[in-house]
Amino acid sequence: MRERLAGLAQAMRVPDIRKRIVFLFAMFGVYVACAHVPLPGIDKAQLEQLFRGVGGIGEMLDAFAGGSLKRFSVLALGIMPYISASIILQLLTMAIPALEELQKEGEYGRRKINAWTKYLTIAVAMLQGFGMIAYLRGGNAFIGDNVLMLYVVLMMVGGTAFLMWIADMITEHGIGQGVSILIFAGIMTRMPQDIARTIRLWRGGEIQGASIFFLAAILVATVYVIVKFQQAQRKIPVQYARRVRGNRVYGGQTSYLPLRVNQAGVMPIIFAISVAMFPGQIAQVLSSPTMIERLARVLPVSEEAISQAMFSLVQFTQPGANAFASFLYFILVIVFTYFYTAVTFNPEQISENLQKSGGAIPGIRPGASTRDYLDRILYRITLAGALFLGVVALMQFYVGDLTGVQTFTLVGGTSLLIVVGVALDTMQQIEAQLLMRHYSGFLK
Repeated sequence: MRERLAGLAQAMRVPDIRKRIVFLFAMFGVYVACAHVPLPGIDKAQLEQLFRGVGGIGEMLDAFAGGSLKRFSVLALGIMPYISASIILQLLTMAIPALEELQKEGEYGRRKINAWTKYLTIAVAMLQGFGMIAYLRGGNAFIGDNVLMLYVVLMMVGGTAFLMWIADMITEHGIGQGVSILIFAGIMTRMPQDIARTIRLWRGGEIQGASIFFLAAILVATVYVIVKFQQAQRKIPVQYARRVRGNRVYGGQTSYLPLRVNQAGVMPIIFAISVAMFPGQIAQVLSSPTMIERLARVLPVSEEAISQAMFSLVQFTQPGANAFASFLYFILVIVFTYFYTAVTFNPEQISENLQKSGGAIPGIRPGASTRDYLDRILYRITLAGALFLGVVALMQFYVGDLTGVQTFTLVGGTSLLIVVGVALDTMQQIEAQLLMRHYSGFLK
């Protein structure tokens, strides 16, 4: 711990790194300030009642939004529309050859796809905004007319666009990946409120000290396991051929190709929750009295049957609400772990790079054999990472019932994984900045 603190102190003495860290905290301040700008037309008491009805999924979404959802601020949608748009574009990239070729065009292709992702984010944010207002209006939480509804949706979409800009600024001028940092900030801004509520209930006798101790034990154990999985690697030995150029000899040494057990990080959970929510959001849009009336005219069923069908769809796509939804969420996490790993790690490209640089895995022929070997190893270790992420994702919905403490959402699993993962990644990037300037790192 002392070494890490000393390393951070050393980083603050480097002007360029200090500037990046100060910029990061400045963006945190802007984010927190905007998260407290309220939107009109909401009944806070009814909104709180609706949140109790949706259970753990509502708490998770509110945590990702930094409490903006419960406060119904301009940042109520958070950064989730951008994540949903990213999922759609990545799926389209794998399905459409033209997009796949564009992705291979380096910086130009990356910028083009990033621009399309932002345009799609606006459309997804509009859909989610209208869906949210329809759901709130159905629960008597939104009391405005159609004009106010349009204004509120446009403000929420503007809030999401502003968050995209902040994320880009953090990635370019700060430390870490902007989207992950914003989700991290949203979770951390809720911590003081959660701690205060937990202490207040403990003093009032509503929560026992043993329950808090049990919760703390789960917290420590979960952090330990998360750190172990985040840092776990399978090291593949690579032998480089000896080459002679003039009077100098190059190569001949042995190095390692590290394959992380959790290659995908926290993104599969974020992707999975976005996909799991999507049918429920569509159902919420169709649950408004006007839409139900229109559907009853077209379909040969009653309004009551349509309303019940929409309610059932919302319930069966909320993890934690029932066993089917939780199992579906678990499977989605595993699927997206493999999907995101395949997107971020290309065994064929790694094999080609090794062959060009004169490197080879001992006992494995260069080329297709190396590609197949890496693919086989990656498939096996990703299974362990996927199961780990699936279990952590479900903890969000069951730890509160297990411990009897429903007020401290950080221990839920998903939030804790994001906090620990982003913290480790940020520390590693600071260390990389130090090493680039010939300073010693602080992650041993």
